[in-house]
Amino acid sequence: MSRLPLAFAALALSGCSLMPSNSGPPSQTRRPQRAEAPVSHSPQAGQCLNELGLTKASFKPLPDKYYGSGCSNLNSVQLSAVYSDESALGVVNIGPVTCPVANAFAGWARYGVDRAARKILGSPIARIETFGSYSCRNVAGTGRRSAHATAQAIDISAFVLDDGRRISVKQDWNSGSSAERKFLRIVHDSACKRFATVLGPEYNAAHRDHFHIEKVIDGQSYCR
Repeated sequence: MSRLPLAFAALALSGCSLMPSNSGPPSQTRRPQRAEAPVSHSPQAGQCLNELGLTKASFKPLPDKYYGSGCSNLNSVQLSAVYSDESALGVVNIGPVTCPVANAFAGWARYGVDRAARKILGSPIARIETFGSYSCRNVAGTGRRSAHATAQAIDISAFVLDDGRRISVKQDWNSGSSAERKFLRIVHDSACKRFATVLGPEYNAAHRDHFHIEKVIDGQSYCR
């Protein structure tokens, strides 16, 4: 076996940050653990995992899996937390996501979400709630596979602040306070700068309760 793929795998795994235990502050991390083989061994996959590790995100690289019918998890990770300027931000109910999506999500959570919450709502983010990521399904009403079918999309449902407030896309996009509505629109717009497709309540009724964010790039971008 060539030594080059193994070298990249070792480099990638050395950048992984695992979720800290409850016995210490968020800044304390455990030693990275090696994922079950086979994990993507390409140079691009190794570089992405290393970059994700540098964000201080807590994650585990996952084995490549093909499910057939256009559904797969390739170069994917399981996120448990990302990092703001000061602390860990929990990520709830998320499944496998590709490494590029995880990297974009980590940047958005830190610079687009947490900083907006501090400025507009006066409190940092404690966790981000999702409706999940990977799902072997089509785009609603079509015969085309969704980006969820290849773990390249996440559905964001709510943001929980450190002071206990919960800002929900469903409840607060139209009915929240002026500050809450402003916050949701700013984080939606900031997602459009990092993801190829962002869909929210203004798109259609199916997205009235979440932001769909995906990294698939086919030469076009769409923000609604």
